Amino acid sequence: MAAISRAADPTEVFERMPVPQALMKMAIPTIISQLVALFYNVADTFFIGQADTTSDSAMVAASSLVLTVFMLTIPLSSLFGSGGGSLVVRLLGQKEEEEAKKVASYSLGMSVIVSLAFSLICLIFMDPLLRFLGADDSSIGYAKQYLLYVVVIGGVPTVVSHTMSTLVRNVGHSREAGFGLSMGGLLNVALDPLFMFVIMPDGYAVMGAAIATMLSNIISLIYFIFVYKKLQATTVLSFPRSLPKLQKSSLKSLYAVGVPAALSPFFFDIDNMVMNRLASGYDGGIAAMGIILKVERLPLNIDIGISLAMMPLVAYNYASKNFKRMRSFFSTARVAGVLVALACIVFYRTFASEIMSAFLPHADAEYIIRGSEYLKARCLATPFMFLSFQMVNLMQAFGQGKASFYLSLIRHIILFLPVMFILNYFFGMMGIAYTQLTADIINVITSYIIYWHVNKKIIKPEEKLLAEAAV
Repeated sequence: MAAISRAADPTEVFERMPVPQALMKMAIPTIISQLVALFYNVADTFFIGQADTTSDSAMVAASSLVLTVFMLTIPLSSLFGSGGGSLVVRLLGQKEEEEAKKVASYSLGMSVIVSLAFSLICLIFMDPLLRFLGADDSSIGYAKQYLLYVVVIGGVPTVVSHTMSTLVRNVGHSREAGFGLSMGGLLNVALDPLFMFVIMPDGYAVMGAAIATMLSNIISLIYFIFVYKKLQATTVLSFPRSLPKLQKSSLKSLYAVGVPAALSPFFFDIDNMVMNRLASGYDGGIAAMGIILKVERLPLNIDIGISLAMMPLVAYNYASKNFKRMRSFFSTARVAGVLVALACIVFYRTFASEIMSAFLPHADAEYIIRGSEYLKARCLATPFMFLSFQMVNLMQAFGQGKASFYLSLIRHIILFLPVMFILNYFFGMMGIAYTQLTADIINVITSYIIYWHVNKKIIKPEEKLLAEAAV
C-alpha cells in the first residue's frame, strides 16, 4: 500500500506552491488513475473481442450496452464526491474545519445509501432496461451476466470508492486518491484474462470480465477504507456512525453543486444510450461506437484528470479570495488540456484502422473501414469536449450549481440530442459520428458567455470590494 503523505503544511499546494508545480502535483496521480480506469474499461472490450470468432460482436455489443448503465455510477459518486468535495475544500479555504468534517462524513454516508438503492433498481428491472438499451436475442444473455456482477453486486463498492477518492484528493492527498483507483484498474486488467480464459468455461468470457471488474472495485474500496483510517488524525475525513446534521447553507450548497455534477455524466449517459439505439439500426454500428467511445477516452481521461486536479485548487483560492492565483490555475489547466486533445486527434486519425482491427480482429475489411471513418470523425470533438467539461468543473469550484446545471443541460439535451437526430436523418451513421463535434463547438461558445456573466456579476464585484478595503 502506498505510504500516506503527511505534508508539514497541508495548505502549501493551495496557497504558495508555484501554479504549474501545484497543478502538476495534483494532476499527475489523478491522470494516472484516469488512464488506468480507461485501460481496464478498454481491456474488457479488447479481451472480449478476442474470445470467440463466432460471437465476439454480440459479446462486444453486450459489454458496450452495459457500459452505459455502469457509467451511471459516475453521477452517483459525483453527487456526493464532487458536491461534498467541492464544499469541503471551500470550507477549508474559509477556515471552517468543523463544518468541513461534517460535510465529508455526510457525503460518504449518503454515497453508500444511494448506490445500494441503484443496485437494487438495476436488479429488479434488468430485462426491460437491457431491451430498452438495444439488446437483442444474441446479446441479452451476455449483457445480463455483465450487469449482474458489475452493477448489481459491484455497484456499491464502485460508487463508494470513487466518492472516497474524490474526498481524499480534495483535501490535498492526490497521490493516495490516484493510487487507489489505479490499483483497482490494474487488478482488473490482470484478472480479466485469468477469469475469462482460465477459470471460466468457454462461452462465459463476458461473465469472467464482469467478475474481474467487480473484484477489483471491491479491493479498491478496501484500500480506501485503510486510507481513511490513516488520514482521520490529520484531515477532516472520517467514517460516519450516523448522518451528521449540516448547516442549512452547507446542505444547500452541497446539493446545488452535487446535483448538477451528477446530472452532467447522467445526461452524457443518456446521449450514449440514444446514440447506441440509433447506431443499432446500422450493420455493426453499435459495436463500432462502443469501441470508439472507449478509445476516445484516452485524451478525455487525461483532460478529466487535469480538470479534477484544477477544481480543488480553484475552489480553495476562490473561497480565500485569491482571485489572481485562481485564474492562473484555470488558464494553465486549459492550455494543457487543449494540447493533449490536439495530440490525440493526430494519433487517432493516423492509426484509426489499426485501432479498429485490434479490437475486432475477426471483422471483415469493410467493417474496419467504416469503423475507422467513424473514429476519425468523432475524435475531432475532443478539444471542444474538454473545454466544455472544464467549464462545468470551474462552476462547481465556484459553488455555482445553477450555472453548472445550465451548462450540462444545454450541452447534452438542448444541443446534442437534436443535432444527433438531424445529422442521423440526413447523413446516417456518419452523421452520428459528427454529432459531438457539431454540438460542442456551439456549446463552447455558450459556456464562455455564461462564464463571462458569472465573472462579471460575482467575481469582479468581490475583487472590487477587496481592492477598496485594501486602500
